[in-house]
Amino acid sequence: MPTGPDVTVIGEALVDIVHAPDGIRTSPGGSPANVALALARRGLAAELVTQLADDDHGRAVRAWLSGSGVAVRVPGVPARTSTAVARLDAEGAASYAFDIVWAPQPWSTSTAPVVHAGSIAAVLRPGADVVAAALDAAREHAVVTYDPNIRPSLITDPDDVRTRVARLVALSDVVKVSGEDLDWLHPGEDHRQVAADWAAAGPALVVVTEGADGLYAVHGSGAVEVLAARVQVVDTVGAGDTVMAALIAELHAPTAADARARIAGWSSGELEALLRRCAAAAAITVSRPGADPPWAAELRAAPPMA
Repeated sequence: MPTGPDVTVIGEALVDIVHAPDGIRTSPGGSPANVALALARRGLAAELVTQLADDDHGRAVRAWLSGSGVAVRVPGVPARTSTAVARLDAEGAASYAFDIVWAPQPWSTSTAPVVHAGSIAAVLRPGADVVAAALDAAREHAVVTYDPNIRPSLITDPDDVRTRVARLVALSDVVKVSGEDLDWLHPGEDHRQVAADWAAAGPALVVVTEGADGLYAVHGSGAVEVLAARVQVVDTVGAGDTVMAALIAELHAPTAADARARIAGWSSGELEALLRRCAAAAAITVSRPGADPPWAAELRAAPPMA
């Protein structure tokens, strides 16, 4: 009997044009698309609601997603597929410039028990309003997860974006955010205090990634911190998306109520183990070029983190 997706991911899919010290490469990407890909590689039925044109870039992205088992839904086909130019420094850190098309039409509500959104799609008009409405509708039957993944070069109205992010944080069950995002959203404020404030506003779990300094979480059981895995970094593209997918994978349950009860019941020890699994997955991604998250077999074979 056919079943619906385990997770619906909402957001941009695009083509990354990466300028690295050793040359230029072109590959599919986009933060939400990376999350959907990472989930499918873990064996979950992942659906991506996105914008892709019927052009060379769009066909390349579709092939990349379908190759890992991601189902794609395009509510309103755009004139062109979005692109991002990424420039990597000597340490592999990426900076971006974007040509984004994001104007999806409203779509039927997903039946998935987990719905994720984030990045450009959650704040870029006109599509951001459609995304917010979809997440509002999803709250009744699904756990909602969110990653702001701020792209400052695309933002023309910082106050509007900060307001949108605060609203989405408040309606989410789980939020993952980078330290860089917090620097932009709450300049000069302590990251841990912001995470605590966000957790008080609604989410049961807030996870902050700090790159090589590791990651930590704020939860009802307390605050938990783990170090990043020691690994030779090739580039950081997709690392945060891998962490987001690892978090979402822990939420799979028959119903949203079951998943929420599971999240609320995590002990500090269970949460620490979860963060270590997230860090181990991200370590695989950063050890190779591009947004290439691990497959389930790679995760099973990875040595446990100390």
